[in-house]
Amino acid sequence: MMIRLSVFCAALAFATGAIAQQFKWVDRDGRVQYGDTPPPGVKATRLKPPPAPISAPSQPSAKKDAKKLTPEQAFQKRQQEQREGADKSAQEQAEAQSKRANCEAAQSQLRQLQSGDRISTTTASGERAFLDDAQRARETERAQKAISEWCK
Repeated sequence: MMIRLSVFCAALAFATGAIAQQFKWVDRDGRVQYGDTPPPGVKATRLKPPPAPISAPSQPSAKKDAKKLTPEQAFQKRQQEQREGADKSAQEQAEAQSKRANCEAAQSQLRQLQSGDRISTTTASGERAFLDDAQRARETERAQKAISEWCK
């Protein structure tokens, strides 16, 4: 018990010295001096900044806002954030599904164009017309652009 008390007192004495501010100054003889308090009338430089006051750890702004809100308001805020997150996730999934469907359609069209089978379209007058080689090349190029756009 006595050893613990003496160790505690020694630690306290060293801690007090560590808290003290240190200064550096030049005396009348031109020698550099160090100490806790500089003599009056001497330009002294502080070596150690004063210790920062002990404070509670900083909290994120969300927790600060939560402390200002009532529990019911905080609950409603969390529910709103969850709904927004779910809506955003659903929108991203819908966009991904649309992109995947467009990619598959473009790939299917390209396969059909490259198969060599005759491909027909309907004209504005409602008649059936077959694609010639130039039209097939244009459609193939368009399908490849669509694939590069949708199939990333």
